[in-house]
Amino acid sequence: MHNYFTRVATKNDVELINTLAQKIWRTYYPSIISNQQIEYMLAKMYSTEDLLKQMTAEAHCFVLCFADNQPVGYCSYSCQQVGHYFLHKLYVDTTQHHRGIGSWFLSTVLDVLTDLQYLRLTVNRKNFKAINFYFKNKFIIEEVKDFDIGEGFWMKDFVMVYKRVDN
Repeated sequence: MHNYFTRVATKNDVELINTLAQKIWRTYYPSIISNQQIEYMLAKMYSTEDLLKQMTAEAHCFVLCFADNQPVGYCSYSCQQVGHYFLHKLYVDTTQHHRGIGSWFLSTVLDVLTDLQYLRLTVNRKNFKAINFYFKNKFIIEEVKDFDIGEGFWMKDFVMVYKRVDN
């Protein structure tokens, strides 16, 4: 039996989220995007100030994931309109991959969103592991989209969507 749990992150957790992001991104992404883009995106999305802005002004709900009482992942999502959510982040420490934590974490988040109709996200088109993870968890590709994120960097993504089906 696994010993996983989640808790909603607070402003006091921004350093922890930053630390997890630095470790995960620098380990996971070098085979997908350049080190320069990794550093740019970490600085742009994970500074203390930006994380606080996401939590407050942008109303992102951050959730931390723990395995054996150690923080191993985080996610953030926001409500776009009633029943429509966007998953901005879902990351698990690469040393914890293939233990079922990611699927458990995603399922836990989906369970909390009781009014969920659609959950959208973007994923790099070369991030085959993540794309397959989302396929396994009943997401489909909705569209192909490129996002100019500044400094000459682009996010070349799939927009994927999960549609809750009432049984």
